[in-house]
Amino acid sequence: MVMQLYGRPHGRGSGAFAVTAALVGSLVGASAVTGCGAPEDPKPTVDPLRAVRNAADALTRAGTSKASTSMEMAAGGTRVTIRGEGGYDFRRRTGRLQVVLPKDAAGTDEHRPITELLTPGALYMKNRGAGVPADKWVRVDTTTLDDGNLVTGGATDPAAAAELLRGAREATYLGEVDLAGVKVGHYRGVADIAHAARVASPQLRGALAAAAKGFAKDTVPFDAYLDAEGRLRKVRHQFSFSNQGRTVAVASTTLLYGFGVTVQVTLPERRDIYAGKIKA
Repeated sequence: MVMQLYGRPHGRGSGAFAVTAALVGSLVGASAVTGCGAPEDPKPTVDPLRAVRNAADALTRAGTSKASTSMEMAAGGTRVTIRGEGGYDFRRRTGRLQVVLPKDAAGTDEHRPITELLTPGALYMKNRGAGVPADKWVRVDTTTLDDGNLVTGGATDPAAAAELLRGAREATYLGEVDLAGVKVGHYRGVADIAHAARVASPQLRGALAAAAKGFAKDTVPFDAYLDAEGRLRKVRHQFSFSNQGRTVAVASTTLLYGFGVTVQVTLPERRDIYAGKIKA
């Protein structure tokens, strides 16, 4: 299978979900044959729906943070997990993650970590796919992806994860919990992707609008954890999309911590961007 996602403009259905689709194709395909501390009191002072919808604004005020991501995919009896670590600037909407892929279906093939640069409207990846020179990057226009890069890169853009909460249709406050030594409020609800796209920040609007057309369901269940300043500390979204006739369930978790850290993102020069085809 050759992914033709990179190197030229493309429309809907042209091979999005790059990292995710590649993993589903190899890992799941094989299984088909074989079977800084916050204030102490995070209790909400506003209604749960408003608190959740305002989480993205609180992150913009915070500026930057460290980020850990986890993406679990389940299909055909197989479950795989992709993990990422890095930092994000919520004012500039830029971030850098090191994404680690799991072993192949036989459990023997190790994958090099993928370096991802997240920017408004584009995703840059290094060490992505066979046939790409080691010193080259691939660039993806996230506004043309069927999922708006909510799952394509194997890690949900932290800003997109927060902006998706602007589309919350319902939310319930479940109480206070401890998250890595910080007291946070736990909220559970359902977000509407299309509504989120309409009310999202301008930098994320195009990507979310694309996602609204690409998923199997318009609504996304979520669990969000906010600290006393309203900052999103953890969010877990449950997505569902179709890949080669199979429904794939994806649970994406984003952890945010270390607010105020320095986050530097330097985009590659045009000459360093690979324009050829990439094998899955």
